Amino acid sequence: MQTKKKTRLNIEMIGIIMALAWPTMLEQLMQTAVQYVDTAMVGSLGTQATAAVGATTTVNWLFGSSISALGVGFLAFIARMLGAGDLEKAKRVVSQAVLAVLVVGCAFTALTLSLSGVIPIWMQVDESIRTLAGQYFFILYLPMLPRTASIIFGTVLRAAGDTKTPMKVSVLVNITNVVLNFLLIYPARTQTLFGLNVFIPGAGLGVIGAAVASAIAFAVGGVCITAALWRHPRVSPRGMSIRPDMQILRPCLKVALPNMLQRFGTSLGYVAFAAMINSLGEVATAAHTIANTVESAFYIPGYGMQTAAATLAGNAYGAKDRQRMKELSRMFIPIEITLMILSGSLLFIFAPALMRIFSQSDAVISLGTTVLRMVAVSEPFYGFSIIIEGMMQGVGNTKKPFFFNIAGMWLVRIVGTLICTQLLGLGLVSAWACMIAHNMLLFILFMICYITASWNPLEQQARRTANP
Repeated sequence: MQTKKKTRLNIEMIGIIMALAWPTMLEQLMQTAVQYVDTAMVGSLGTQATAAVGATTTVNWLFGSSISALGVGFLAFIARMLGAGDLEKAKRVVSQAVLAVLVVGCAFTALTLSLSGVIPIWMQVDESIRTLAGQYFFILYLPMLPRTASIIFGTVLRAAGDTKTPMKVSVLVNITNVVLNFLLIYPARTQTLFGLNVFIPGAGLGVIGAAVASAIAFAVGGVCITAALWRHPRVSPRGMSIRPDMQILRPCLKVALPNMLQRFGTSLGYVAFAAMINSLGEVATAAHTIANTVESAFYIPGYGMQTAAATLAGNAYGAKDRQRMKELSRMFIPIEITLMILSGSLLFIFAPALMRIFSQSDAVISLGTTVLRMVAVSEPFYGFSIIIEGMMQGVGNTKKPFFFNIAGMWLVRIVGTLICTQLLGLGLVSAWACMIAHNMLLFILFMICYITASWNPLEQQARRTANP
């Protein structure tokens, strides 16, 4: 009887996990599909256009991931309050998230726009495309306030167990982006469809058109996610004060700050990594940019499950349910690794075909295929790290992931790439080998956390009680 009950609970838990995870996966799939479309559309303009767009991609990650990290602090607190049944306090946390959006969004707008002219220089972008890369970056960051709202409010809704609303907004953003890309990148033209000559309007703005399309789409997304949060039945901040409330902000920032430093530090590492790759020439830069875009689609299962893991771990921690915490980890890990084995296998098999979508250059396709097949082998190991890190975020344990990620990025990836590309004169393959070594180190460190149960504060409390 006990076995049947446990099996039924496990089946119910799998249903809850997938209900939380699939909208996030679909949302990320849509975002990645638009990245594919963007890269393919810009790639049709030539290698220089691809390099101009891709040259500042890692800087985009730097700002975006720093904002996401701030959202993790609110996620952990909201999930815990909802798990404990304290809806009023959860709403107070959301009101402070509104304050954070206003402050951070305005500050990042000023920062990004003022740096748009010098970032291509810092990134060692080829002089022939620096001006274009700077213009692209400036336009992309004009709607920084709605972009910040999209990231943080989306995280708030997921913490409340609502992953469908951010997904729907993301679908709208992506459709807007694709339609505007089609109209703004290419010039007006006449094409033959089913024997009829059809006039297709177009602005012919090229790379600038891609930036304008993305900026408008981001603005639409920010407005829609804000409206959705205001109407939400459980966590709407309507009627709540947005004055600074240190009783809420201190614990949120205590969780968010290590995560922000981690993401800022690792993203800064991505910038340094990309700058070293940019110095290898247009072919390496284009291959790296396209391979990154292709690879991102195959991490969707991992990061979709991570969101569910963080939310459910936070709920269990708020409810002080030690057994549920243990069961969650036992269920998430095999599901995650299976998904990542499947995605890694598909990436390995279809790497050449995927590279051909974005480039006609044989050199770019060959180099991109090689590095994609290398990283495909490491995906299941990285998937394990993603899940344990997600559960640690959900319970507010962000210090260890900070140290793990910073050490892996700077001591393994950056130092290794510096030695390989700048001192030994090796190419892109050696840089991606250093990236894979970084991922394997994370696997080992998070595996130790899992085996020792140091990720689980309830288990640690139980052990201290048993052994005073």
